[in-house]
Amino acid sequence: MKHAILAGLFTAALAVPALATDYTILAPAAPGGGWDQTARTMQEVLQAEGISDSVQVQNVPGAGGTVGLAQFASSATGKADQLIVGGYVMVGAILTNASPVSLADVTPIARLTGEYEAIVVPTASEIQDINQLVEMLKADPGSVSWAGGSAGGADHIAVGLLANAADVDPTAINYIAYSGGGEALAAILGNQVTAGISSLGEFKPQADAGTLRILAVTSEERIEGVDAPTLTEVGLDVVLQNWRMVAAPAGLSPEDEAAIAADIETMAKSTAWQEALATKGWADTYLAGDAFRAQLEEETATTAAVLKDIGLVE
Repeated sequence: MKHAILAGLFTAALAVPALATDYTILAPAAPGGGWDQTARTMQEVLQAEGISDSVQVQNVPGAGGTVGLAQFASSATGKADQLIVGGYVMVGAILTNASPVSLADVTPIARLTGEYEAIVVPTASEIQDINQLVEMLKADPGSVSWAGGSAGGADHIAVGLLANAADVDPTAINYIAYSGGGEALAAILGNQVTAGISSLGEFKPQADAGTLRILAVTSEERIEGVDAPTLTEVGLDVVLQNWRMVAAPAGLSPEDEAAIAADIETMAKSTAWQEALATKGWADTYLAGDAFRAQLEEETATTAAVLKDIGLVE
């Protein structure tokens, strides 16, 4: 009888599901930007899908994400309940800021989303189309001020590539870096700059509401639901996609890394996540494991070459 009771207890123990991890996600930017939106969307989906009971988001802005990255690398090592979002902007910022901390100091888990850039002006602006803005840039590069994300990030690179394509010296552009999408948007709507550039999703609500005019996008083909040409369509050979990723700390056990990767994969394949992507206009670019790490290494090398070409790094 005693053995039967013990066997029953053992069977019951096996039936108890593993406890979900309560994650903290570090968004290395101010509220309102793409990384913040990514972290908070992850928060919503991880909880809604029962993957995690509780998810907290922490904002640590500065220097294209490298301030948050440095904090994460130093304080989260070995902690399986800590995550950080990042992406193409961070790759460039690490190079332009000569950051002592890089993505080699964390554990990349997966690329999650991709989004094209959009160039905008306030609806009341006298600038009606991208050709008019480019003509202003050619006439006097310094007179055209651009609001975007951190120096060396996707926004900055896109403006540099546009200048190159328009036969304008990229080092002469007047680019003003903001630590978060909310700050950049306020500058654009407040007429503090000539134009703004960022991921399409950050501007689309205001464009739909009629407060911003989208002049052009950096996709290969026109984007459904967006009344704006591509840069290639107007003769500027610029195509750029800003992607976002999630990483875990360094120093994890193989078991912890595998558990985190499984949680992120479950999230990325969930209906709630796919619905969120559709709502925000984000492309599903999910890529994990060795394939993602290889892509990240290649992306770092190509970004370094681009930044040198447009004079942002030596």
